[in-house]
Amino acid sequence: MPDAAVPSTSSLTRLRSAAADCRACDLYRDATQTVFGEGPRDAAVMLVGETPGDVEDREGRPFAGPAGRLLDRALEEVGLDREHAYVSNAVKHFKFHREGKRRIHEKPDAGEIAACRPWLRAELSVVRPQVLVVLGATAAATILGRSFRVTKQHGEPLEWADYAESSPLTTDDGPPIDDAVVVATVHPSAVLRSRDRNAAYAGFVADLRAVPRVLSPSS
Repeated sequence: MPDAAVPSTSSLTRLRSAAADCRACDLYRDATQTVFGEGPRDAAVMLVGETPGDVEDREGRPFAGPAGRLLDRALEEVGLDREHAYVSNAVKHFKFHREGKRRIHEKPDAGEIAACRPWLRAELSVVRPQVLVVLGATAAATILGRSFRVTKQHGEPLEWADYAESSPLTTDDGPPIDDAVVVATVHPSAVLRSRDRNAAYAGFVADLRAVPRVLSPSS
């Protein structure tokens, strides 16, 4: 498996352009396009999910489908504007199988996550957020390591420094960021799949409320 051809740059535009030609794993063969992160370079908040879904794959934007709409609603409820955040995924291509005409999401495997890791590292090193929101188990394993459990530490502000050394994103060149607060929660698609969606959504919002508290600790 070839390494991702990630340019050394502080430009998100250049990173996005280079990622469009990534062939580091086989997911590009069936996906419509690379779905890179989006948002301002100086975003104080960066949110990372798992992979693009069907809508995201077609539109080329992260969190553009039902899970994204739920995320937008939750962010608004806690006083955050998605337009001011940087939103991305651990894996940039849609993985799926077909059931008739439908394309059904599949969880990326360890090799696919590893192949895409340099892109996420590059995004983090450019954006350097004050708060990093980890959405779901795949993003948590990618950023914080496989031993991290969202179910145990969701909604709890954590210091990146406590995880930097063991993070899969840390290389011989060091970690991609020096300092940040990490807040982990479930992926919004898990809320949509929940039997008790109202309760799941309330828990999701409660976790996200930690973000504005970190950004404005005196309020």
